[in-house]
Amino acid sequence: MYYNIDDFGANRNSEQLSTEAIARAIDAAAKAGGGTVYVPAGRYRTGAILLKSNIELRLGPGAVLSFTDNPDDYPVVVSRWEGVKREVHASCIYGEGLENVSVTGSGQLEGNGQTWWDKQRNRPEELHYPRPKLISFDSCRRVTLRDLTLTNSPSWTVNPILCQDVTVENVSILNPADSPNTDGINPESCKNVRISNCHIDVGDDCIAIKAGTEDTAERVPCENITISNCTMVHGHGGVVIGSEMSGDVRHVVITNCVFQHTDRGIRLKSRRGRGGTVEDIRVSNIVMDNVICPFILNLYYFCGPRGKDKYVWDKNPYPVTEETPCFRRIHFNSITARNVHAAAGFLYGLAEQHVSEITFDDIDISMAEQAIPGHPAMMTGIEEMTNRGFFLGNVRDIRFRGVTIENHEGPAFYVENGERVTVENCESKNTKKAEKLLEQVNTQES
Repeated sequence: MYYNIDDFGANRNSEQLSTEAIARAIDAAAKAGGGTVYVPAGRYRTGAILLKSNIELRLGPGAVLSFTDNPDDYPVVVSRWEGVKREVHASCIYGEGLENVSVTGSGQLEGNGQTWWDKQRNRPEELHYPRPKLISFDSCRRVTLRDLTLTNSPSWTVNPILCQDVTVENVSILNPADSPNTDGINPESCKNVRISNCHIDVGDDCIAIKAGTEDTAERVPCENITISNCTMVHGHGGVVIGSEMSGDVRHVVITNCVFQHTDRGIRLKSRRGRGGTVEDIRVSNIVMDNVICPFILNLYYFCGPRGKDKYVWDKNPYPVTEETPCFRRIHFNSITARNVHAAAGFLYGLAEQHVSEITFDDIDISMAEQAIPGHPAMMTGIEEMTNRGFFLGNVRDIRFRGVTIENHEGPAFYVENGERVTVENCESKNTKKAEKLLEQVNTQES
């Protein structure tokens, strides 16, 4: 059955809130065993919308749900924030412990994030709880988001947490490039997630796959993730894994995507203390343009709590424990990157736990003619670079096959403390002077 919010007292094209009317429509549908709560064309001001099982919230063409910037309109709930369970403002659309829940339609969710962003930048003491996300579901099953336009999220835009069977399809996410922490889609400790045919233009990572931090009591993996046919613009990374990956991230396929001006392309990041394993990742058929660095696997990432401790940045080996993160079995194939600024790739494992079993096949990289110096990865001791090739440290069982790097400076492949690094049928093109294809320092069996 359809439950039109106008029939429950919603205020179309008015500054009066429709929060209670929308809640009444949801309650009526839930009492009937489920149904579609319909938002017709028009603009409706509202606070947090708390969904229930077996409910589809459908926005008709021309419908806008415009969320307030008043913290009082967002009740405090217990959910994750950056991987750790704590009290937070409920998201603009929120649900916990639900089944068969959907938000669909060709309408728009307007997050009105400017006030929240200004507080985060200038008056953080006014944020008594973390900012609302635009859409978040916690511990839900069979979640669908389809055909929506999502704009100006107060913080992360879409964040399913501990969910199973999640579909995000044909969704456009538009947040200003300078808006703080407005990630696009962040599945966190989820299983069976399908993200496809989306356009994401945001102020932080476009898609970030996460699994909690060392401070997360329950370690739950994020696994069985497919990302396909998406376009991604701006943001700090196209597709990112971590740095919250303590519960493991595995079985991820990323294919048929375009990244433009995303700072970095495929970015994996973690550090000592986090623990967890990232493994069995496949990335193929990607086109990138104007990125700082297309490929980053960094186990010395320093952002976040305790990130500047010596334990994190020290390049001497430590004992391998459950706090030691691991990146392995990650494969890149059929990828083009143009106008690359800092480096063709940056892989840096821990002294005691090397990044291992990584392959690059059929990769074509062209460095920018007017490159802007930049850090390929957030790591202590790495200086800004321009036009460098692949920079590898603490790696094992790495294979480059059919890789072309154009307009680089220095060696195409620089390897520091590597084991079994192979370069097959690779080419260096249009360098300003003759350079080594491969330079190795303290390497074994290469």
